Amino acid sequence: MTERQVSLITDFRPDIIMVTPSYMLAILDEFRAKNIDPRQCSLKIGIFGAEPWTNSMRKEIEGTFDMDAVDIYGLSEVMGPGVAQECVETKDGLHIWEDHFYPEVINPDTGAVLPDGEKGELVFTSLTKEAFPVIRYRTRDLTRLLPGSARPGMRRMEKITGRSDDMIILRGVNLFPTQIEEMLLATDWSAGHFQLELTRPHRMDEMTVHAEAKPEAFAGLALDHAAHALAHHIKATIGVSSHVVIHPPGAIERSMGKARRVIDRRPKEA
Repeated sequence: MTERQVSLITDFRPDIIMVTPSYMLAILDEFRAKNIDPRQCSLKIGIFGAEPWTNSMRKEIEGTFDMDAVDIYGLSEVMGPGVAQECVETKDGLHIWEDHFYPEVINPDTGAVLPDGEKGELVFTSLTKEAFPVIRYRTRDLTRLLPGSARPGMRRMEKITGRSDDMIILRGVNLFPTQIEEMLLATDWSAGHFQLELTRPHRMDEMTVHAEAKPEAFAGLALDHAAHALAHHIKATIGVSSHVVIHPPGAIERSMGKARRVIDRRPKEA
């Protein structure tokens, strides 16, 4: 599929591409595999969203393709991509189309509206939607509102810095720890204790599932086979690739309160 995308770019010479940033890196790898200089391609602007990405990733894309890379924000409940977007002139936050969507930032614990500049949970009210309007819809995304820059009449939202719930966005796919838990509990070897480790060893996010086996199952368990089977099930069901490591009984940390399901070791914004 990626090889075909490169062929389409070289044949039809588009000016703009809109994909996830991680897939743009896959396209870059394909350009290099074909010994094609990406700086010589026709692309001038890349619009990237659906997953978190850093300024270091932006610099790599812009430097290798000689293009402008901008962020876009959206959510299916409102309209999909296009609720807010960075301006190519400034790249300093995403201008919200306030003539269509009224934004607020609230304290995720109390629901109190916060003043512009303070970080909290983003809330939207649709102003022009007719078929499926939303009123003070809580996105669970954490950000802050800032004055407009390139488009002074519309406020900006800072890049999303996290979530107020436990949803994970991995390479453009949304998943919850409870989904992994359900798959583990469906096996005959899992003790139910697990953690998800998120890393970015190179340019793309990766997830490792650390799962603990039952005492009676661990000794005779074919670890490689069981790990491969679970990774395949996760890929087929959720749509993300993962590494699975099966640990002996007692290896996963316990908690007296809410279990620590996610360990995020990804570097912060560069």
